[in-house]
Amino acid sequence: MGTVIMHSVVSVDGFIANDKGEVGPLHEWYFSGDTPIVIGEDDQYDHSGADSGIKVPPASADYVRSTWESIGTIVMGRNLFDQVDGWEGNPPAGDHVVVVSHRPKPEGWHPEASYHFIDGVAAAINKAQELAGDRIVAVNAGEAGAQILTAGLVDEVAMDVVPVVFGSGRRYFGGINEQHLLEDPHVVIQSEGVLHLRFKVR
Repeated sequence: MGTVIMHSVVSVDGFIANDKGEVGPLHEWYFSGDTPIVIGEDDQYDHSGADSGIKVPPASADYVRSTWESIGTIVMGRNLFDQVDGWEGNPPAGDHVVVVSHRPKPEGWHPEASYHFIDGVAAAINKAQELAGDRIVAVNAGEAGAQILTAGLVDEVAMDVVPVVFGSGRRYFGGINEQHLLEDPHVVIQSEGVLHLRFKVR
């Protein structure tokens, strides 16, 4: 089974979006650098069918590329799916998406896409690991991610910390109100406009 990593870009005060779900300046570092993300031999990263414009700072490039290449399945909550329309069936990384939801896939929505709507976090992670094989299961932070962490199903926590204070909004750790211990970070990469951190869950 692949590692289950809870991940998101986050403000220094712990928010992944504002109250309306808007990310504001959190993703600016994806487009402010001069290093395109290249996968394989020479293919520039592009999940949109057109030039995605993703160019990260040099210090971030190897980390971002290796992380994206290692993802097999993304796990997301239904709110995020609805907000981004499931990236129109073309996830930013990996080959499969599992949506934690009581509701089924919208009728007629991109039948060709490997998107699976699963009720319950344990069943969702089981399906995600089955699809990912030995590759990473990347869990989007927020309410669904918090439920998966609370259930003891997350191996690592990864944060791309951006120097901005939101003050309020949607929290990285959702509504968690209990203590969870993490190891010292085993990834610490200081880049331009972002600090990459990764912690193993004790």
